[in-house]
Amino acid sequence: METEKTNEVETCVARSTAAGEILAGMEQEQLDRLAAAVSQAGRIYARELAELAAEETGFGVVEDKIVKNRFAAERVWQAIRGMRVVGLLGKNEAAKTWEYGVPVGVVAALVPSTNPTSTTIYKALICLKAGNSVIFSPHPAAVGCTLRAVERIRNAIARAGGPADAVTALEEPTPAAARALMAHPGVRLILATGSGAMVRAAYASGTPAIGVGAGNSPVYFHPSCDLAQAVRRVMASKTFDNGTVCASEQAVVVERTFALQVREEFQRQGGYFLDPIQREALKAVLLREDGRMAPAIVGRPVSELCRLAGLTDVPDGVRVLLAPEDGVGEGHPFSGEKLGLVLAYYEVADEDEALTRCVELLRHEGAGHTLALHTEEDRVVEKFARASPVSRVLVNTPAALGGIGATTDLFPALTLGCGAAGGSSTSDNIGPRDLVNIKRVAWGRRELEDLRGTGRKNAPNNRDAWKEPAWPVREFSNRAR
Repeated sequence: METEKTNEVETCVARSTAAGEILAGMEQEQLDRLAAAVSQAGRIYARELAELAAEETGFGVVEDKIVKNRFAAERVWQAIRGMRVVGLLGKNEAAKTWEYGVPVGVVAALVPSTNPTSTTIYKALICLKAGNSVIFSPHPAAVGCTLRAVERIRNAIARAGGPADAVTALEEPTPAAARALMAHPGVRLILATGSGAMVRAAYASGTPAIGVGAGNSPVYFHPSCDLAQAVRRVMASKTFDNGTVCASEQAVVVERTFALQVREEFQRQGGYFLDPIQREALKAVLLREDGRMAPAIVGRPVSELCRLAGLTDVPDGVRVLLAPEDGVGEGHPFSGEKLGLVLAYYEVADEDEALTRCVELLRHEGAGHTLALHTEEDRVVEKFARASPVSRVLVNTPAALGGIGATTDLFPALTLGCGAAGGSSTSDNIGPRDLVNIKRVAWGRRELEDLRGTGRKNAPNNRDAWKEPAWPVREFSNRAR
């Protein structure tokens, strides 16, 4: 069996390499035609793929998965359509430098079970735009829907005149096969979206990787906020696809002087605060024995969570469960990431303690990811943004949709880098420009004699001549323009 898995990896890499050589010979306009065809296929089959994903995984809401598929197919394509990513990117005549974008080659892409089809559409688009072929490794719980998405994408590429093998996938994506793919010498880059274990495996593979960390986004309600609107946004965010977006809010932080109003507003909008007995019952099904989030609670409706926990006294119509917490870390099970319809709830003395609590939550889990704020004071935004170890600070917006760039003007993406704080190689929302190397052409502007301080030929070769080298003063950029 292991030999068969190894053969599948070898076959996929060989096919992807051959297709990648064809892509590498294409101009940006040719690549754009292929990406446009994928975008169109994503729109056409958005419902089919959403229904397959919901049926196979049991996660989320079909209508919201349609939105995610269309976001990947339409919004991402709109953002990258006019980009020049490969070929000549620009000439700086003043500095006498040119820049060329060069595809990295074969990309291995891990796909999560929470967003299997939308992530496949999105990663196929940004890889093709950058001239790279891509091999998908589906999550074992979402193989069927991911392979169907790959099939639709391959057909679209072929109809547009491109090599269908620009997009391939492992049909038996075991953890062992995924690790073999990531470590294969023919793979040039890994796009890792998935469990923490698989992301760590990506970075340990020896292949350059772009991985993402866990989300555990706190949301702080400052007393200056429009409370009804703030709660409405959080409820919309947390219930979107039943909480399966990694940027969605995980813990509400409020000041005690403001807490009664917050509680009442959540209750008005379908939030339910668990009493101590109910909290303990839900705690029992929230985590596995190893302390990690239990798959049984991921993306499930409140009714299912209540059934699992034996909560028979929660009223019908409840949209989100809120669990009061008084600490972070071990012994405080609701303080971590919960990709379901559960929020931790914290009351603090003042703004400073709110900031401390948010930082504690992020450092416990979610460092580098996202912080959400609801406030009308820029001073508060600046204070929290400076002190919080995150890559995104979202203000007055649903975090699940703001983080991916749907309700904000962040770059639209379904892979969100968490920077060094989160163990990631980048803090960007990942796009095509993260998937090319930049080749630079530079003309000589100075001679060695100029660097020795005098600019005269045959300058004395002594230590004093190095005191004032004639370095130019200008800014440098390592980003494609």
